Amino acid sequence: MAMEKQIDTLQQQLKQQEKLASLGMLSAGIAHEIQNPLNFVINFSKMSDKLLRDLMEIVEDNKDKLPEEDCEEVEDIVADLKENMAKIVEHGERAISIIQGILMVSRGKENEFIPSDIPHIVKEYVWLSYHAMRANNKSFNISIHEEYQEGMPLIMVIPQDLSRAILNLMNNACYTVWKKSQRLGDDYKPVITVKVSMSNDTLLIDVEDNGEGMTEEVKQHLYDNFFTTKPAGQGTGLGMAIIKDLIENKHGGTLSFDTQEGQGTTFHITIPIKKS
Repeated sequence: MAMEKQIDTLQQQLKQQEKLASLGMLSAGIAHEIQNPLNFVINFSKMSDKLLRDLMEIVEDNKDKLPEEDCEEVEDIVADLKENMAKIVEHGERAISIIQGILMVSRGKENEFIPSDIPHIVKEYVWLSYHAMRANNKSFNISIHEEYQEGMPLIMVIPQDLSRAILNLMNNACYTVWKKSQRLGDDYKPVITVKVSMSNDTLLIDVEDNGEGMTEEVKQHLYDNFFTTKPAGQGTGLGMAIIKDLIENKHGGTLSFDTQEGQGTTFHITIPIKKS
């Protein structure tokens, strides 16, 4: 009976993997198609900003012909519009960055080491994970503490692989704090802390949660293929094995963890810094 249950679980996980593979192909197609409209949004925002500057020059030249009140109102409106344009450009470029990551993977460039802004990558995928969780569960809310060392140089990594590792770790952290919040309710304040720093030519990334922690069984089987603590359909059991491969085999780093059952878990990523 136990064997039949294991086979059934394995079949469910393989079906989930097939769905994810199809979704990956679909995502690459969507990413390619959406890139042009996003470029138009960004470019027209920049053009609109230039037009606003031209408008303000005209207003300045004709200030003596306009009531003072009207001049102040025009200046306030233009300032708001310029701020809106800047936000459109900022978030449009962030979307382009995510799309380029998807396209690089789909075009087979996932093993290419590139000088990368590590705090930017980590921050982007921490919040991508959070918003994905929020999209599926509107009641989900946590405190995210971020500590990024200032002035870090670009570091040679495979950006798609590092972002995938951060996304998986953050997804797991979000899941465990959500699960604990379902059990404890308002008495529990879910917190995830993310730290990025450098020490002795080594990149250090920590993802800490105050969630459920791990039992001895989970610790023993954490990196086994198809091992998962999530219900069928919510996890494939491949995430941690993939992260370990990405960090240790591809980047020559280490992936370790500290955990206390019922209290939380901290994952530690270390990657030796390659010279560009």
